[in-house]
Amino acid sequence: MNAAARKAAAAARLPAAVLVVVAVGAFLISYNLLAIVLRGGGGAVAGAGRERDPVVAMPGWMRAAGSAGGGRRRPFHVALTATDAAYSRWQCRVMYYWYKRMQARPEGADMGGFTRVLHSGKPDALMGEIPTFVVDPLPAGKDHGYVVLNRPWAFVQWLEKAKIEEEYILMAEPDHIFVRPLPNLARDDPAAFPFFYITPSEHESVLRKYYPKERGPVTNIDPIGNSPVIIKKTQLEKIAPTWMNISIQMKEDQETDKAFGWVLEMYAYAVASALHGVQHILRKDFMIQPPFDTKLGNTFIIHFTYGCDYTLKGVLTYGKIGEWRFDKRAYQDRPPPRNLTLPPPGVPESVVTLVKMVNEATANLPGWDDGR
Repeated sequence: MNAAARKAAAAARLPAAVLVVVAVGAFLISYNLLAIVLRGGGGAVAGAGRERDPVVAMPGWMRAAGSAGGGRRRPFHVALTATDAAYSRWQCRVMYYWYKRMQARPEGADMGGFTRVLHSGKPDALMGEIPTFVVDPLPAGKDHGYVVLNRPWAFVQWLEKAKIEEEYILMAEPDHIFVRPLPNLARDDPAAFPFFYITPSEHESVLRKYYPKERGPVTNIDPIGNSPVIIKKTQLEKIAPTWMNISIQMKEDQETDKAFGWVLEMYAYAVASALHGVQHILRKDFMIQPPFDTKLGNTFIIHFTYGCDYTLKGVLTYGKIGEWRFDKRAYQDRPPPRNLTLPPPGVPESVVTLVKMVNEATANLPGWDDGR
C-alpha cells in the first residue's frame, strides 16, 4: 500500500477526540518545556550583545531560477543538528563541503539553503564557515546522557524562531556525505530512508504505550528515523513537538529505553509521524551505509555510521579491529588526519569512495590540522 493510501486508511479510523487529546497534550508539554528553557534567552548568540537575526535565506540565484522556471523547482532546506564537540565539528565540515559541491552542479537545483542547528546553547568556531542557528540544549539532566534527545528539541526551537524560505526541509546528520546532487524526493507525502533495524511490528507491546490500538495497526508506523527525511515545513512544524515529547517519555520509561536503546529517538519520530497521520515514501536509494552496502548504485548519500575494518587482503572483519580501518569513533577528540591511507585491494567501492571523499574535503578545508 502506498503512503497516500495508508494515510487515508489511518485517518478513517481516527476518532476526533483522540486527535484533540494528542494535540492539546503535545502543545501543553511543549509549551512548558519551551518556557523553562527560553527564560534563559535561547536563540541569541552568546556574547554578541544582541539577538541573532533568525532569517535563514534561500540563495538569491535559486530564488531567481525558481521564478524563471515558472515555479517548477521545489527546493528543500538542509538542516542538521549538531553539538560543539570536536567529533561533531569535523563531520559537519566534511558534510557541508560536499553539500556545496553538489549544490553547485546543474542537477543540484533542488538543494536550497543550509543550516547547522547548534544545540550547545552558544556559538562555536564554525559560525563563520557554516550557516548556523544556535538553540538551547534540554535542561540539565533531561537528556539522561542520551545526547540525541536534544535533536527534536533543537528542531522545535529552530522551526519556531527561524524564517525558512523553502517549503521543504531535509533533515540530515553530520555523518552524511552527498555523493550525488539530491533532488526533492518528497511530494505531498515526505520521503524517508527505511532502516532495517526499525521494526515496529516486533515491538507492539511497547509501542502501544504511545500509539493506542484505536489508531490502527502498528504497521502504520513507518520503519524510519528522522534522518534522512525530506518533508514539508508545515508537516514538520506539527510533528516536531510531538516527536520531542514522545522522545522524552520513551527515555523516561525503563521498558521502552531498554527495548529501543540508541535508536529510541528514531522510533519516537516514526510514532509522532503516525500520530499525525503522516506516512512516508520509503526510498532505499536515499542513502547507503558502508561497509554493509558495498555498491554506490544510484544512491545520493553515504552514511558513515559504522566502522569499516578489513584485512590487508580486503576481507571485512566487522566487530574486530582490522589491519586497515576507518571508523569515525576513532576521532572523538580531534579530526582525522589529512590524506588517510586508502583501503587495500578488494575493499568495496562504497568504502573506497567514502575515504576518497573525506580526503578531498580535508585537503581543501582551511585550518583542518588545527582541529577547529
